Amino acid sequence: MEVVNDNSCSWINDISPRNNIKILSFDLDCEWLIVGAGFTGLSAARKLGQLYPNQKILLVDAQLAGEGASSRNSGYLVDTTLNDGFTSNKELDNYKKKVDIYKLGIDVIKKFIKEFQVDCDWNECGKYFASSKKEDRKILENFSYTLSKLGFEHNLLSNKELKKRLGTNFYNIALHTKGGILLHPGKLVRAMIDTLPENVNLYENSSLLDWKKKNDTVICKFKNGSIKTKKIIFATNGFLKSLGIKSNYNFPITLTASMTRTLSEEEFISLGEPKEWGVLPVRPMGATIRMTKDRRILIRNTAEVYNPYQMSKSELTKRSLKQKTGIKKRFPELPDDIIQSSWSGIVSRTRNSSQIFEKIDNNIFVAGCYNGSGIGVGTLFGEQIAIKASNENTKEIETIEARNKPTWLPPDPILGLGVRARLIYERFRAKTEI
Repeated sequence: MEVVNDNSCSWINDISPRNNIKILSFDLDCEWLIVGAGFTGLSAARKLGQLYPNQKILLVDAQLAGEGASSRNSGYLVDTTLNDGFTSNKELDNYKKKVDIYKLGIDVIKKFIKEFQVDCDWNECGKYFASSKKEDRKILENFSYTLSKLGFEHNLLSNKELKKRLGTNFYNIALHTKGGILLHPGKLVRAMIDTLPENVNLYENSSLLDWKKKNDTVICKFKNGSIKTKKIIFATNGFLKSLGIKSNYNFPITLTASMTRTLSEEEFISLGEPKEWGVLPVRPMGATIRMTKDRRILIRNTAEVYNPYQMSKSELTKRSLKQKTGIKKRFPELPDDIIQSSWSGIVSRTRNSSQIFEKIDNNIFVAGCYNGSGIGVGTLFGEQIAIKASNENTKEIETIEARNKPTWLPPDPILGLGVRARLIYERFRAKTEI
């Protein structure tokens, strides 16, 4: 089944369409093949192009490069994620391993932006973990204790201060971390496409149908051609499982989001003219919501087990209604018809929220499963999996490989039933936050 391109995502529609699209329509041989042209695949291709300027490097995506999850996320470059219940030194050590990876991810994005002078609406304004439920103060106090131990600058805020900062009375308690960054994911990933090295050949709208290893060669069959390669890197994230890559260690989740039109001057004044901000939920199935630099409101408040290849317009409309409800809860003064676009996207999850980064055969490598933190971590893992595939080592690789490894998952249908049950449970717990 093919991944379908669509024009429903505001981030993508903010950017001029590209006109240099090449589709794989014949058979090729190469030294290197990267499958998947999101943050990870683009980063891997860029690094390989730098390391091997005289070798043939192919980068292939099933849809338009960068227009999958990389352009469809909420634009958070995270320094921390919310984990409560760290009650022992061992658990604190595990969390430190996670945030060490986040820091490396931020560093690699900063380096790229500086090197290529990228404008992606970068804003080091931090982020909020917020809840309307006063009883969630305990969760945030526990999290504050963890962050204090690790030296993260942060502060707890109550309703009155949040109203000033966010323009809504909805939230009663929040924790703000200063290290988080907000950006325009579509602009960032487009810059990665535009700056690919000359020896990287990009083919788009070219679905991988099957692959196999024969002796020391990997043979990949695409819709209109095949590629024989000496080494391959899989960077397909939410589609790893469908390609038979680490199938018992990852699964896709479909998210949907909506974005409003730009608020009018009168509407913006009615909210108190807040500066750009981003809120992440305290409870897992609560809403992620942003006020963008150009006065639009983004909301993401659904997550489900769903066909990852396509969501119909009628199904997307149903989810858009939930997002409209979420916006009206927070901003009742705004009109009902304010949503301009809605879209779906795929994330990849593991059981223990760890990432996949490994050599799975002599010439087969994989990186993915960022559990919602793919901008920085995905870019970092792409660069470093290219180095690992070159039989080199770095301090970054050592930091990545010190993390907890993904844990085993049961096969379907047991897995699907378990994930659905957990999502229903978390949705019930977070029903007031949607």
